[in-house]
Order: sequence, then structure tokens, then C-alpha cells
Amino acid sequence: MAENTKSGIVALIGRPNVGKSTLMNHLIGQKIAITSRKPQTTRNRIQTVYTDERGQIIFTDTPGIHKAKNRLGEYMVSAAYSTIEDADAVLMLVEPDDHIGGMDAAILKALKRVKSPVILVINKVDKVKKSEIPAVIKLFSEEMRFDHVVPVSALLGRNLDTLLDVIFECLPYGPMYYDEDTVTDQPMRQIVAELIREKALRCLGEEIPHGIAVTVERMEERQSGLTDIDANIVCEKDSHKGIIIGKGGSKLKEIGTLAREEIEELLEGRVNLKLWVKVRTNWRDSDVLLKNYGYDKNKQ
Repeated sequence: MAENTKSGIVALIGRPNVGKSTLMNHLIGQKIAITSRKPQTTRNRIQTVYTDERGQIIFTDTPGIHKAKNRLGEYMVSAAYSTIEDADAVLMLVEPDDHIGGMDAAILKALKRVKSPVILVINKVDKVKKSEIPAVIKLFSEEMRFDHVVPVSALLGRNLDTLLDVIFECLPYGPMYYDEDTVTDQPMRQIVAELIREKALRCLGEEIPHGIAVTVERMEERQSGLTDIDANIVCEKDSHKGIIIGKGGSKLKEIGTLAREEIEELLEGRVNLKLWVKVRTNWRDSDVLLKNYGYDKNKQ
């Protein structure tokens, strides 16, 4: 890398389901953050790394800003807001709406105190007419002065090169944080646990996914190249356990099959995945269990 390269931390912030994880995955060209149509899918800050001849961007995906209903929710919102304080630049993701909702208003209020450059990213522009975008830009720009405004479609990969150009323009000159081949600093166990949770989110109903966590208890590679993975899906009620397992174990098998296929693609090798379902009543309001499951407020 040349001495005039740029590098910095870029935080993504926005309300739930605005497309932060999808955008980050597309920007780095690899799936690291899990996605689903259900809100509050992302629970932790997730860092990924984009590197080219211009320098290096460390993207930090954050949980969606929402009204917390338990300790887990409080942890998620706190993690999101604390991230923007340390960032060299911030991407505020919004949808092309005709009004500013309560969560977006709260985010704008917090961003007005940020000293780093703030880029407004209007995502999902593929869902509206091009002629409607200027009105959205005007709506948000009247509330706050952004350093840049970039309309994109994260899902379709539209205008992402322009967004990268703008981000590099905002970053300071400096050395690389990671080597060129690094894509994320997330431990492989954490990525695997999140992939399993993603499949549970997709296979289960609307209520249960908010009350589940996934922990990888064992992950060992045999000499043959096969990787053994033992993981627990944690839920809050016995009735939820039955739903997750399904009739004759059908639902748990479905989750396991989908997860194994994607984990094998990630690890580039065969995987023997075993899943168990554990009940831990009200774990989302237990500081001890939250810490055990990886939601440690002291590590934000």
C-alpha cells in the first residue's frame, strides 16, 4: 500500500430493517452479517474490512435503533449509539419515505452531536420512482446538514461504487488497520452462531425469534477435514422449545440443514452440525445470561 492511503472506521446506523447488514455485506463482497425480514436481526456491533488501492474501510454494522423492551434491547441500542462516537465517518441509512419517523428523528438528534462526517444513505431506491428521490433528500437535509447524500439499492448493488468514493473522500490519511486479506475481525464461532440464528429467524414464526440466542459449544476439525459443531438454540419458554423442535424434530432438522449448507460454504469443507434446544426463562432480562451469550455491555 502507498503511504498516501486512507483508513478509518465507518459506522452504519439506522432503524431496524433499513438494510444496514445487506449494504455492508455487498460493500465487502462477502456475507458476514446475517439478514432477515424480521426487525432487530443484528444484535452486536459487527466489523468488516474493505481494502483496495485507496486504503481501508472498517465498517461497523450496528443494531437497529428501536424502543427497548428488555435488557437485550437496551444493550442493542446502547451498542449502536456508542459506535458512532468512535467512528471516523457515519452512514445514516434511511428508506425513501415521505416523512421522518420517530426513530429516524432520534437518530438525527444524536448525529447532530457527532463531529465526524455524516453521510446520508437513502437505501431501497429501487422501490420508488427516480423522480421521488429529490423530495426525500430535501426532507432529511432540512433536518440536518449532511456532508454527502448518496441514494443506493443495497439489495441490487446500485450506486455502491459512488458510496465507496464518498466514504474514502471523508476518511483521514493513515496506515492500514488490518492486512489486505482480512474481511472481518469476528471469531468464526460467532459467525457460525449467527448463521444458525439467521436460519432460525427464517424458519420460525414472528414472536419466537426475538427470544432466541445461539451458542456454539464445540467446534473442532477432524484430520479428515470434517468439522464437528455442537450448538444450542436458547429460548425462553417450554412452549417455544416445542415449536423450535417441531413435529418429530422436523423444524430443528430444517434449521440445521439450512445452516449446515451455508456453514460448509463458509468453511469450504464438510460439517457435522448438531443442534440442541435449551430453555432459559427471561434470559433477555438477565445480565449474567446476556453476558454468557455474547451481549456484554462492557465490551461495546
